[in-house]
Amino acid sequence: MQPPDGHGMSGVDGEATLLDDARPPYNASTMGTTRASLHTLGCRLNQAETSILGEGLRRKGFELVEFGQPTDVLILNTCSVTEDAERTSRYLIRKTLKHSPHAFIAVTGCYAQTGMETLTHQTGIDLIVGQQFKLDLPAYLPPPHELQKRPTAEVHHTKTISREDFDLPYFAEPDSTRALLKIQDGCSAMCSFCIIPFARGHERSRKLDDILGEVRSLTDGGYKEIVLTGVNIGQYRQQGVDFFTMLRRLDDISDLERIRISSIEPTTVTNELLDLLASSKKFCPYLHIPLQSGDDQILQAMNRRHTIKEYRALIDRAFAKIPDLGLGTDLMVGFPGETDKAFQNTLAVATDLPFSYIHAFPYSTRPGTAAARLKPRVSSPSIKKRTDLLLELDRAKRLAFHNKQIGKTVAVLFEAGTRSAYRFGTTPNFTRVAVTDSADLQNQIMPVTITAATDRYGFGHIASAQAMNSTLALL
Repeated sequence: MQPPDGHGMSGVDGEATLLDDARPPYNASTMGTTRASLHTLGCRLNQAETSILGEGLRRKGFELVEFGQPTDVLILNTCSVTEDAERTSRYLIRKTLKHSPHAFIAVTGCYAQTGMETLTHQTGIDLIVGQQFKLDLPAYLPPPHELQKRPTAEVHHTKTISREDFDLPYFAEPDSTRALLKIQDGCSAMCSFCIIPFARGHERSRKLDDILGEVRSLTDGGYKEIVLTGVNIGQYRQQGVDFFTMLRRLDDISDLERIRISSIEPTTVTNELLDLLASSKKFCPYLHIPLQSGDDQILQAMNRRHTIKEYRALIDRAFAKIPDLGLGTDLMVGFPGETDKAFQNTLAVATDLPFSYIHAFPYSTRPGTAAARLKPRVSSPSIKKRTDLLLELDRAKRLAFHNKQIGKTVAVLFEAGTRSAYRFGTTPNFTRVAVTDSADLQNQIMPVTITAATDRYGFGHIASAQAMNSTLALL
């Protein structure tokens, strides 16, 4: 993928202007080192794209350092789903400049797309790159030996984002044992509360050959699990290949051991998809299906495309086919017009359905969305009280789900390192497991017998050789 036209120029919404090289940059000092750090806010898709940007920096000659350490370059991959995410972005820029006052600050991601005008007025930002040019960001950086602060930010941004199918400029090396794989971008659903269609554009899909090429590269590198990421991944369509067909192609890759589907809309979870998860030895028995509200009137105001009855029927079908399914969901609290009765409906549905965890979060007004014009607004104290109730339910759901694992021997893919003397890993149904073991278990799938549980983890020990043989039959 080549950098877009206008490289080396500054502009807004495609109107480029040459930078005045004769003007001395504020606080300028030529930097002799080549350290760069990256930080991600938001979703797994952002995390996958940060890995790609990191690979681009390595190819340009930068040495990557941990975020929070002194650095010469910061790449901040932002989120705009909530006002709090935008506020955090601005805070992290100020924080970085405190310990690295001469750091070159580049901002990209959803907030760079939707809040570009605001970011141009924040002191210390040197480069703003919108979504259309995001993965080309490393090409916009000066060579390491020429880095210096700029008087104003250079901007690469267009209001419109391409609708064409895409491939990636290069394959990145994941920073986790579970490799995030971008397969799709954009969303055309237009939920009334959501700014993502404005931040990421219309639905578009990654070219199938590019997906398969990266998966083969990952398996050659020893990765055992891939996590499929995107904005609305169930809408994958690429030259006649739909989501289910793409999954079947992944299932045919012999050296790939685990395939995990990340968040997926309920309207795109088909019976054939559930049958595949039930029958395949590679697909993890796990789904994250956003509900958002347990009240039909609120769902209609949200412009969601499902009803409570349809959602319940989907979950019933899923568990009939996949009894050990790990199931997560999203619930929004305080959407305009959410009465006490509407919230009680949500609480009742969330209590009744067999979720293994719940991601509950308060509604955040997003400028330009249809919901921004809706009334009446829910008071902040009511939102906090309702959110606290759902968070309490989440903890109870997690504990109940983990308690069901006690006594079972499960296959755990372990991460790197230890924390508080524990080694951590993940089961196919997304149970987080902790063991005390002196061996280096990184990137190994091992049988673990679960003996205890909290709402955060299942605790256990590496099983015997006999248990290992029986567990391997489940992999």
